[in-house]
Amino acid sequence: MPLRTRVDDLLHRLTLDEKISLLHQYQPAIPRLGIRSFKTGTEALHGVAWLGKATVFPQAIGLASAWDPALVRRVGSAVGDETRGFQQERPAGWGLNVWAPVVNLLRDPRWGRNEEGYSEDPFLTGAVSTAYGKGLEGDDPGHLKTAPTLKHYLANNNEWHRTTTSSQLRPRVEHEYDEGAFKPALSADAATGVMSAYNLVNGRPNTVNPDLNDTVRRWTRRELFHVTDAQGPGNLLPGVQNYYATPPEADAAALKAGIDSFTNDNTDPGPTRAALHSALDRGLITVPDVDRAVRHTLSLRVRLGEFDPGGGPYGDIGPSVINSPAHRALARETAAKAMVLLKNRDKTLPLDPARTRRVAVVGPLADTLYTDWYSGTLPYKVTPKAGIAERLASSGSGTGSVTSREGVDRIALRNAETGRYLTAGGGTAGAPLRESATPAGAAEQFDVFDWGGGVAALRAVANGRYVGLHEDGTLVNDQTEPNGWFVQQQFRLERQPDGTCLLRYAGYDTQESWFGDKQYLAAREDGTVALVTAEDATHYTREVRRDGAREAAEAARGADAAVVVVGSMPLINGKEDHDRTDMGLARQQEKMVRAVERANPRTVVVVENSYPTTLNWEKEHAPALLWTTHAGQETGHALADVLFGRVNPAGRLTQTWYRSERDLPSILDYDIIRSDRTYQYFRGRPLYPFGHGLSYTRFRYGQVKRVPGGVEVPVTNTGSRAGDEVVQLYTHQRASRDKQPRVRLRAFRRVSLEPGRTATVRLPLRTADLAHWDVTRRRWVVESGVYDLMVGASSADIRTRTAWRVHGETIPARALAHRTRAADFDDYAGTRLVDASKVRGDAVAAGPHGGRLVFRDAELGRGASVFTVRAAKETPGPATVEVRLDSPTGPLAATAHIPSTGSRYTYRTVIAPLTSAKGRHDIHLILSEGVRLTTFTLR
Repeated sequence: MPLRTRVDDLLHRLTLDEKISLLHQYQPAIPRLGIRSFKTGTEALHGVAWLGKATVFPQAIGLASAWDPALVRRVGSAVGDETRGFQQERPAGWGLNVWAPVVNLLRDPRWGRNEEGYSEDPFLTGAVSTAYGKGLEGDDPGHLKTAPTLKHYLANNNEWHRTTTSSQLRPRVEHEYDEGAFKPALSADAATGVMSAYNLVNGRPNTVNPDLNDTVRRWTRRELFHVTDAQGPGNLLPGVQNYYATPPEADAAALKAGIDSFTNDNTDPGPTRAALHSALDRGLITVPDVDRAVRHTLSLRVRLGEFDPGGGPYGDIGPSVINSPAHRALARETAAKAMVLLKNRDKTLPLDPARTRRVAVVGPLADTLYTDWYSGTLPYKVTPKAGIAERLASSGSGTGSVTSREGVDRIALRNAETGRYLTAGGGTAGAPLRESATPAGAAEQFDVFDWGGGVAALRAVANGRYVGLHEDGTLVNDQTEPNGWFVQQQFRLERQPDGTCLLRYAGYDTQESWFGDKQYLAAREDGTVALVTAEDATHYTREVRRDGAREAAEAARGADAAVVVVGSMPLINGKEDHDRTDMGLARQQEKMVRAVERANPRTVVVVENSYPTTLNWEKEHAPALLWTTHAGQETGHALADVLFGRVNPAGRLTQTWYRSERDLPSILDYDIIRSDRTYQYFRGRPLYPFGHGLSYTRFRYGQVKRVPGGVEVPVTNTGSRAGDEVVQLYTHQRASRDKQPRVRLRAFRRVSLEPGRTATVRLPLRTADLAHWDVTRRRWVVESGVYDLMVGASSADIRTRTAWRVHGETIPARALAHRTRAADFDDYAGTRLVDASKVRGDAVAAGPHGGRLVFRDAELGRGASVFTVRAAKETPGPATVEVRLDSPTGPLAATAHIPSTGSRYTYRTVIAPLTSAKGRHDIHLILSEGVRLTTFTLR
């Protein structure tokens, strides 16, 4: 029967209480109808997570770095298969609604969750997310393999106070940029809904963002299923966002805004059910409101085959697909294709296995693999050292050798007053740290893993385990690696003026208000160690027993090649709930890189992390630079494939790499147009540009020409190796009423070419693709004019170009005689965008020193005589809105006196006379402190 018929039938069989029970993340079984329990939210960002061993693919940013949607679709399909592979067992936490992909734009590389997204560009993000989503969904036209949910709607790109900060989205940024990342997958039916983000947008929490219904559902004809982020509904209440006073009010508002499933109170649906029942009793919602959300739930579950015999076309997928040989091979292929060759001086790479017999593989990531918060459990680990060693062993002569050092300092910490050493326990369980032995033996030594920003992890030599904080306040060396939500294996060695140091515990829990100021280690008289304030902390003398940089350099000296693997520990260098403040390599890591480079002229620096890094010294001095994200179980094989030329690298950067944090404004500044953010608007000189990546061969571009529906360009492999080239099409609008990007990606294609072969690459481009958001008429517009069509190997490496004269339209002068939204300004100063009401609409609020809005090129005709403004002022006392012509200090044309309205949501219409207001002018509205403005007219 048709989907709608099946859903209607189920809906009419349910009681009201049963319907409400389906609105929580954990939907209970309904035995009388044969309906099983259902859970939303299996994590599947780059493999199935948190359910047990499964194939771990490269992090999301790594998937995008391949610039290969067909490959990404295959990865998505494999992840969908493995999600289904758990369906017979149905372990705790499993479900077929997967919370992936993350399409939040990577506009700021300091975002703690940078590894979860794809790119700073909406077009690339849309292409990759559509491919991954299609793979997750499967190819059956009427059924879903899994149901992907896009995260996190909308403008969620900072972790600092993420539940209370408001992302300021002027209309152009919202429509052209942030929405542009979500729309493609939904329009292509490659996703089944979105997750609302924690943050606010223009003063309104995303959990009650009306765009969930008003905008997102219009992008597709399919029924969408929207969920909240964990505890999102609870955040609406006093103590966090303080947007609604009670749970019934909050849940009712979320339901009416478009939320279909409440992720709240963990596995307990009771509070949500009680709140929604109360909301019904109070008339805050109606039964049709409930039915609408339940219909979305049932539609999803029917499409997943839940009510079909045998579970539908994907019901027979079993556990044999999990970490299958085919998926292992795909993980290796993907990891290699995602690697980006940043620099290759004098053809340092690829390494010749016939001449490269002794390789030093050094660095803190040389012989380990780390996973991130949303990774699955690695079924096995092929580290860089292991992959290179295996490659040497298989090269023919069998005489290759690998020498490896971690390159970290080994230290002892001696109490400067008593002379006793900080001591760890032996065995896998370790022991609470204490001060005891003198002189120092193995139990008194620690390997210091410097991860940057002054933070290090301490691994006890006594048992090879990391020191971490326990709930009882003891510090125990019992962790195999840094882990957990608070990552309680972080420390700072703070140098003091007298040359000693304090050992400070630096787990993320120290940033919580409840932790307090007892963060420093001190020894009691009996030698046990406790956390105290800085004033009471023990002063330690840091004794270096092994110099990591020197040891790595000695290992590299005389080797045929040195491979230095540096980068990040994903749970320390920024993660969910914690942004980065430093994009450079850790000091100890950079010291080691420099030492190895001095010791061996054939040094290859492999940077393994999840974000752009300020590699200024390395770019200048290292012979070769290769970047990879944390790439999963096959990292070592993939790295060896690239280093020795089995795979010719063709990955490309999906973000701008900056030279310094000084190139970036505040992480809270979301106005990429005004602040010149991302490659589209950035006017500085990047370290590496968006789209950058090198190859072991060379490609020549012929002349690009425009053809119906796009452009064509011949590309020739002029080198001696087969390789892939990522051909990128950018446009630039030469003249416009509005500020336009310097360049903007419009299409790309990864092509494979044998030496000497030429391919004619076709890249699609329609006239409609050139549209931008016209704030004067609140719609998309393609302006008449000349557009540069530029094709090349990166946003800064344009090889060929042509011009396209487009016959579109001319944006007319503003007609301010019609009601104009204050939020549709052209420029601003001292203002912020806020919620016009709790339900919908934007207003503009003046800051503590007043503010200014600019509306350019307004046609006042023969004269406007009346200024009408709709405004609110919550605080006591009067305020004003002035109209000035052409500049902030230009002729004063009107002054509207705004009385106190007692509430930010109570507006009053105020009328004031206009004088000398005729012809065409830039209109400046000068707002005094406390004013919130929604609309105005000049007529």
